[in-house]
Amino acid sequence: MLTWKDVIHFSVHGNPAPDRRVEKSEAQWKEQLTPEEFRVTRQHGTEAPHSGALCSTHDAGKYNCVCCGTPLFDSGIKFESGTGWPSFTQPIAENAIKYIKDTSFGMVRVEVQCNTCDAHLGHVFPDGPEPSGLRYCINSASMQMEKE
Repeated sequence: MLTWKDVIHFSVHGNPAPDRRVEKSEAQWKEQLTPEEFRVTRQHGTEAPHSGALCSTHDAGKYNCVCCGTPLFDSGIKFESGTGWPSFTQPIAENAIKYIKDTSFGMVRVEVQCNTCDAHLGHVFPDGPEPSGLRYCINSASMQMEKE
């Protein structure tokens, strides 16, 4: 189980290697994604709170990267954080997520990206439920739900 200490370690010392890499040109991403998906995943955007389609979804299944299809989170670790974005306590695999120190907007946060294709997903915070204490705050536009 990943902890905040692991997240900080990865953001400072490097991330685990992904199982595979997907790289496309900006034009290819624009052709594949909706304008909102492109804005969020490729331009590091954020959707408005409580606006994402997956925010109130509680079906069993996996949440995959909208860009490359990599499984990111399982519905079993999704929880209601009250923040307005889908929230999870752990990634589906340690190497599914890339962690990047983010100092934008005058604060220090940890951005999370898909480790396979570098899609911006959201941020991770150390204020989630036990036992991990993590809250992955993820944009709905960066994921697609694969129901079981």
